[in-house]
Amino acid sequence: MHSYDTVSGATNGLKERGFTLDFNLKENCIICSGNEYKPEDFEIVEIHRFEGNSDPADSAIVYGIKSKDGQKGVLVNGYGISANPMTSQMAKKLSIHKE
Repeated sequence: MHSYDTVSGATNGLKERGFTLDFNLKENCIICSGNEYKPEDFEIVEIHRFEGNSDPADSAIVYGIKSKDGQKGVLVNGYGISANPMTSQMAKKLSIHKE
């Protein structure tokens, strides 16, 4: 597994390894280029967690995601107080990682 010191380092490293799309989080799915992916339509293949040294609002998680239709990309989300609201099904999917 790759290790990164910063959010930008993780996103750049993932992009260099083929995770070129930018996924965005909605309440019950992730979206990219107008396509919506439900929890069962994608797999999280990498997770990188970063904690803000001086401000908890700087905490973030970078996900490397692969969809069932072969799309690979990155999703960046805050956690704790800066996390985006989502359904429990999405929260469960985003908290599980198969090694």
